[in-house]
Amino acid sequence: MTDALRPAGTAPTLEDVARTAGVSRATVSRVINRVRNVDPSIQEAVRRAVSVTGYAPNRAARSLVTRRTDAVALVVSGAGVEPDDGGAAGQGAFTAQVFADPFFGRVVTGVVNSLRPRGMHPVLMFAETSRAREEVVEYLRQGSADGALIVSTHAEDPLPGMITEAGLAAVLYARPARPVGISYVDLAHRDGARLAAEHLLTRGCRRIATISGPLDVPAGRERLAGFQEALTRQGSSVPPVAEGRFTQESGEVAMERLLAEHPDLDGVFAANDLMATGACHVLREHGRRVPADVAVIGFDDSSAASACRPALTTVRQPVEDMAAEMAGLLLDRLAAPDRPMTSVIFEPVLVVRDSA
Repeated sequence: MTDALRPAGTAPTLEDVARTAGVSRATVSRVINRVRNVDPSIQEAVRRAVSVTGYAPNRAARSLVTRRTDAVALVVSGAGVEPDDGGAAGQGAFTAQVFADPFFGRVVTGVVNSLRPRGMHPVLMFAETSRAREEVVEYLRQGSADGALIVSTHAEDPLPGMITEAGLAAVLYARPARPVGISYVDLAHRDGARLAAEHLLTRGCRRIATISGPLDVPAGRERLAGFQEALTRQGSSVPPVAEGRFTQESGEVAMERLLAEHPDLDGVFAANDLMATGACHVLREHGRRVPADVAVIGFDDSSAASACRPALTTVRQPVEDMAAEMAGLLLDRLAAPDRPMTSVIFEPVLVVRDSA
């Protein structure tokens, strides 16, 4: 039924779409509810008919049938010190830290770009306290979202285990520090650190130091181990290490310490771009030219790398692609709850710019 034939004041129905597309009402329902195994040409015909008729599915009614909300919880989780003030100050600091790190923006971009074409939407949640983690689990148990995508900032974070023990669908960004029955995506961190070490050696750097990430986080440990192994395999000594926290400020503190203890260093690998940016600032303040006096390499290839002066040579972590894969794994889990757990490991690439 076209607009001209439909009684005034009535909304287009499923039957209108079926008539326009030349298919059955059941077929239209299958396409709109994203049931698999519908011929692509039929799907396209139904989508065109939806556009022509102006049909808008009743999401509430559809949820009753499909038991799906078309919403996914994107949870940034940590397990830091519980705040003493009831949570407000600690929550504010945690949220500010998340939004200050370009990594999280890239995760959101990858997730949104993956879910939007499928008519699904992320719900951003923070879980930095025990109460907040319990609220996330309860939110999922109540069916307010179909599953969770978890980005954990702390190795001791109990949330992945809490969600899997509750039998809820979830996928984790980065390999869990402890065995948990959960699918995840991750990077070959050791290989990325090896690329950084080899590049510094090729440049002729011999007095090399490193600013590691937090060593209670698997990525921090893996990047440090990969860097140390690559140097020692080439006959170099184990490099001096100053531990950072993946923030620019911690990179500055670490660089000050390394310069004080090893004033003749000529190469630095920082385990993320924010810390590398902090290192460049300190080197400049001490009159060291980058890269003429000290070559600096970061990790991630975030917006901080291109904004730094000089622009950072860095190891690229394809965060957007990894986040999109994470979303895809979750949708696969929702479509087939009994499928085995999956891990997808991405390969890093060295991006050479001006700092090394």
